[in-house]
Amino acid sequence: MSTFMSRNKLHLVEVVVILLALFFLIPFYFVLVNSFKSMPELLKNTASIPEIWRFANYQRAWDILNLPLAITNSLIITIVSTVGLTTIASMCAYRMVRKPSKFNNMMFSLFVAAMVIPIQAIMLPLVKILNVLGIINSIPGLVVSYIGLGIAFSTFLFHGFVKSIPYEIEESAIIDGCSPYRVYWSIVFPLLKPMTVTVVLLNTLWFWNEFLLAQLILLKPELRTIQLAINSLFSEYTKQWDLALAALVMSITPAIVFFFFLQRHIIEGVTAGAVKG
Repeated sequence: MSTFMSRNKLHLVEVVVILLALFFLIPFYFVLVNSFKSMPELLKNTASIPEIWRFANYQRAWDILNLPLAITNSLIITIVSTVGLTTIASMCAYRMVRKPSKFNNMMFSLFVAAMVIPIQAIMLPLVKILNVLGIINSIPGLVVSYIGLGIAFSTFLFHGFVKSIPYEIEESAIIDGCSPYRVYWSIVFPLLKPMTVTVVLLNTLWFWNEFLLAQLILLKPELRTIQLAINSLFSEYTKQWDLALAALVMSITPAIVFFFFLQRHIIEGVTAGAVKG
């Protein structure tokens, strides 16, 4: 009897979870179906299926927003920021774990504390620093900002995972004559693969979709990311929803494909870092 009741409760929870998932997918439905409508049809009924599936919005958005250039800028910023952040954070966490000292412990505590600081609180100081360094309004300036803002959380994730790696493996390599850098790149870094994939996925999605900081730092039209390009369709007197929704579908498709291709590694990496740390 108790088994039957438990099974019914489990089924009830599954139904609730499925309904909740469908509820969160509703915005994606509105974005997709309305991206194929003309502006009058879109304003008439946003919830209906398009009478004619028009791809003209996609072609116009591609040409008007100069999406090839915007996508190229977003790709460069995302790839360079992710590679730089992953490399620095993993090496930083490895050093803190393998060489514990008061300084390293203090730095790790500062990283953990920095995770609770909202980006809005440091926007003005960040812009002033970038201006002093001469990298404001440039892609390197945005890349440096992303790495600086993301290094605290990424180092925290790597820190817990490095503890799970037996030090005896590294000792054997050191006895064989490996330098510290060779030990790290040849032995430690491959073992960090689950957490590396997690960090890469989380930060890639963040960098690709980030808008606020990009708008603050990148002012030249030729430096616009894909999110800034879409935002240019909206002004005080003009709102081109038909083109914006088509551009939005094109912008989120690579991120969704990337996420579903590697999403299971997120769960593996986070779980491994949380349990073994």
